[in-house]
Amino acid sequence: MAKIEHVFFDLDHTLWDFEKNSDLAFQKVFEKQNITIDLDKFLEVYKPLNLEFWRLYREEKITKSELRYSRLKNTFDAIDFEISDEVIDMIAIEYIDFLPHFNHLFDGTFEILDYLKDKYNLHIITNGFEEIQAKKMESSKILDYFDVIVTSESVGVKKPNPRVFEFALEKANANANNSIMIGDSIEADIYGAINSGIKAIHCNFEKEAIENSDFESITALHELKQYL
Repeated sequence: MAKIEHVFFDLDHTLWDFEKNSDLAFQKVFEKQNITIDLDKFLEVYKPLNLEFWRLYREEKITKSELRYSRLKNTFDAIDFEISDEVIDMIAIEYIDFLPHFNHLFDGTFEILDYLKDKYNLHIITNGFEEIQAKKMESSKILDYFDVIVTSESVGVKKPNPRVFEFALEKANANANNSIMIGDSIEADIYGAINSGIKAIHCNFEKEAIENSDFESITALHELKQYL
């Protein structure tokens, strides 16, 4: 890793604790909307559906508005909770409004960013929605660590499309040989980077079994010190 000058991070599920912050945002929305439903039951169904709809969104098979509506509609249908489309649309809007105001980060985020900031140029590449990613980083007080922030919406395609990584390299005045990508998604972050000629480290915080991997993995952010 001696040649590395630029470190690109994913945001959600890598530095910013999306699951914890998302749960809190839904709790606030349901309280505001007086939705009498067991939140844990809702989230148990919602989370795998959300991942599936994000996959479709990443593959350009659904639009952003379809993602935001369908993941909620399908969840409510699955748990037999009757709710109008009007309220679903309101939940979708308020969820996005509330989400960036919760600021939980993964353990070791500030420690590793402080460790890296004087040695490398730090950047963000995220598939998250354009209108809230900077707000998330500002709320959690990590925005100033990063020189370049690239969202998929600003490029017009999503990770793992090589155009996202090419755009980020150009904007950061970097090249593939002196850069590394760190993220949680094997498909979007790791192979997206590797297929663009960029080294990558997988954040496997759930310690899931990975067979025949051809990339490095960490289970906590402080482990990055072994490589950088």
